[in-house]
Amino acid sequence: MNSLLRIYAVLMKEIQQLRRDRLSMGMIFGIPMMQLLLFGYAINTDLRHLPAAVADQSRTVASRELVARVQTSQVLDIVAVVEGPEEIAALLRSGEVLVGIVIPVDYDDRLEDPSRTAAQIVVDGSDPTVVGAVGGLLKMPVAEVRFDQEAALFELSDPVNPERRSAIFVVPGLIGVILTMTMTLFTSVAVVRERARGNLEFLITTPIHSAELMLGKILPYVLIGLIQVTVILGLGALIFDVPVRGPLLDVYLASLVFITANLGLGLMISTGAQTQFQAMQMTFFFFLPSILLSGFMFPFAGMPLIAQHIAEVLPLTHFVRIIRAIMLKGATFSELARELAALGVFALISVTVASLRFRKHLD
Repeated sequence: MNSLLRIYAVLMKEIQQLRRDRLSMGMIFGIPMMQLLLFGYAINTDLRHLPAAVADQSRTVASRELVARVQTSQVLDIVAVVEGPEEIAALLRSGEVLVGIVIPVDYDDRLEDPSRTAAQIVVDGSDPTVVGAVGGLLKMPVAEVRFDQEAALFELSDPVNPERRSAIFVVPGLIGVILTMTMTLFTSVAVVRERARGNLEFLITTPIHSAELMLGKILPYVLIGLIQVTVILGLGALIFDVPVRGPLLDVYLASLVFITANLGLGLMISTGAQTQFQAMQMTFFFFLPSILLSGFMFPFAGMPLIAQHIAEVLPLTHFVRIIRAIMLKGATFSELARELAALGVFALISVTVASLRFRKHLD
């Protein structure tokens, strides 16, 4: 009970401090709204070498030739061969592939009928750059496999974002970007601010453990982070009609783990910086690679291999995959177990290291 009272005292102190800091309060609500409007209207990027799955139900010479020609186009890399469209849908939901090709049983007959499309391409519409890249396949020359060159070889199916609206892709990822910036920035100056104001020595002399102090500092920002998620979801639905196809509870649970990871990272930075300016510099040193390599702005599959390896250790990379899968594809936690595990491990490590580093400062 005494421990809870001490945590509560630190929590109320942080809330009072935030209430007096008008700039921080303005950033809490101003940053989500400003970035949502700017990114929602401005970002419309267009790309290759995308992981794809093929369901060849025809199994003829013509169908195998089609798959070979798609691969030689270098737009797609066939990483999975499955039996039917249901398996392709499952792979798209989990994020293992971005494109699926379905070749029906009567593919050869369809080639001779100009009124029918011969095959179907299913894309992960949560990323419009994928749709743009795959769109080139729709213009593939078909003289060798089709009698009527004017007829369509492929039908493009985008069950996630059939209207090709960029906001559908941007807004879910923007949740992660905003949380990364605000949560890391706010907490990265937390301990530094106490030192600058002379409060650190006072806290050292009080009967409070370092873990309790860390928890007391984190909890107000957890609530702020969840409020920001609510603001973005509300504005996204109201202004851009962004759907939430998966359970809303899963969105908040995933956001909670991500918020914890960023708060732990911010406290790690805070215990290592000597001034608030240093803390802000270190924060942006982490933030810029996160936004550029996470797949928020540029397709992850199109990055060099070394950049992909770096991106895999950034929490934003995993959160962007999770939040887009839940909101746009209705994916469940069981389908996203690997991404959730990676995010949870990062959160555990960051909070643990922050607590240990702060204890060293107390000593």
